[in-house]
Amino acid sequence: MSNVTTSPVAPVVAEAEASGFVRGLGLFDSTMIVVGSMIGSGIFIVSADIARRTGSTAGLLAAWLITGVLTVAAALSYGELAAMMPKAGGQYIYLREAYSPLWGFLYGWTLFLVIQTGTIAAVAVGFSRFLGVVWPAVSPESWIIPPIALSRSYAISLSVQQLVALLLILFLTFLNTLGLKLGKLIQNLFTSAKTLALLGLIVAGVLIGRNAGAIRANFTGIWSLHDPQTIEPGAEWLKSFIPAITAASGAFGLLIAFGVAQVGSLFSADAWNNITFTAGEVKNPRRDIPISLAAGTAIVITLYFLANVAYLSALPLHQIQAAPDDRVATATLAAIFGSSGATLMALAIMVSTFGCANGLILAGARVYYAMAKDGLFFRSIGRLNANHVPAMGLMLQGVWAGLLVLLRTRLVDSATGSVRYGNLYSVLLDYVVFAVLIFYVLTIGGLFVLRRKRPNAERPYRAWGYPVVPVLYIVTAAVIMLILILYQTQDTWPGLVIVMLGVPVYRLWSRRAGAGPRMREEVRF
Repeated sequence: MSNVTTSPVAPVVAEAEASGFVRGLGLFDSTMIVVGSMIGSGIFIVSADIARRTGSTAGLLAAWLITGVLTVAAALSYGELAAMMPKAGGQYIYLREAYSPLWGFLYGWTLFLVIQTGTIAAVAVGFSRFLGVVWPAVSPESWIIPPIALSRSYAISLSVQQLVALLLILFLTFLNTLGLKLGKLIQNLFTSAKTLALLGLIVAGVLIGRNAGAIRANFTGIWSLHDPQTIEPGAEWLKSFIPAITAASGAFGLLIAFGVAQVGSLFSADAWNNITFTAGEVKNPRRDIPISLAAGTAIVITLYFLANVAYLSALPLHQIQAAPDDRVATATLAAIFGSSGATLMALAIMVSTFGCANGLILAGARVYYAMAKDGLFFRSIGRLNANHVPAMGLMLQGVWAGLLVLLRTRLVDSATGSVRYGNLYSVLLDYVVFAVLIFYVLTIGGLFVLRRKRPNAERPYRAWGYPVVPVLYIVTAAVIMLILILYQTQDTWPGLVIVMLGVPVYRLWSRRAGAGPRMREEVRF
């Protein structure tokens, strides 16, 4: 991080005081937000799907390496934008300033509608699901209100599992309305605990539970394929143009397998940008945000890679591929500690998801605050409470995330008439993974736009490796997006629809905002 230069802190402190925010986040706190928001439950689960798609030890590890390179490259690029514009709202601000208010709004709209709130819902249900391992009464089928059909495809319900998730969201939302000091204390405590838990999993797999047979099978001929999953084109009409393929189909097949596998690993490594949302509360944002982005992502990606080495040291690849409910970490500890391993893993994931939910709740409301200050969200969301936090934004976020917990997908078997219920937030998050990549590419592209538009702007930190590293990210992400369009079509176009529904909403909000200078700016695609 030699590119970081210390600039006077006084101007940004004065700006924070004028807005009402308290700059109470130091470098350690900022890094804990990055680490804590990234580590949820994904690392304990998604490796099973990645192993099935890539079909080899090398494929599994390489998929995580690709994710690591992309994530750190993006973080290094975001550092310049964060140091240049250290304001609450982060990525929303960067898109607004690089392109137009519309692009900032579309990001904020998608963040509120699905990205942040859907992830909060998913993490909260993950917490309650693993609490059910320790306390079986917390069951998804212990109904308080049985599913009520809203249509053929959707329903609403309240189980004990859903109730616990709702209470977790309510509890953490309330705590974060009491001020930044309490919110960061919870974040630091639980992030430290889950980092230690992940380290414990790594030590258990690599040292305590070393399985000589698994190591020999997995690391002798690491490119040897074991039942790689066939990847079908994502739409019927595409099948006449492009083939179904596996990782065994040569270099092209391996490229497709890696591209599709990135959905799980990138999502597990996401939310690192949440620290930019809280830039208005970082003590020395021009220095600390770039450092925390680089350090936090590097820490998490290293832990994620080593966790996969631990899985491969304890379990043969075919057991990773076939882990019950994809719970690879649980299978690993069960192989080492027996039945108590499942309980140990459940407790570790509960700690992890609790801290992750807190980080997401804390950060998300700052984006809605920035939108409201621009006249692009409810006016009350743009005010801080007596504790200097956007309480109304926190509460609205909590209500919407809670609603996503309650809403269910409903699938009727045409042959038997039986009904199976899924989680609406899970479907929505699948839809927006593609859209999230688009926003990342646009934001990193904003580096080039702003260097041209504002060449003399103060840049205390300049993106490391510019222009090679940002271009590397943009090109690689573009390839992954193309693969997802072709092979995950059904999960990509609905995400674009969700994003584009924000255009008419933006028109309504900007018209309502009146004569503000930002709202008069002509919007071009």
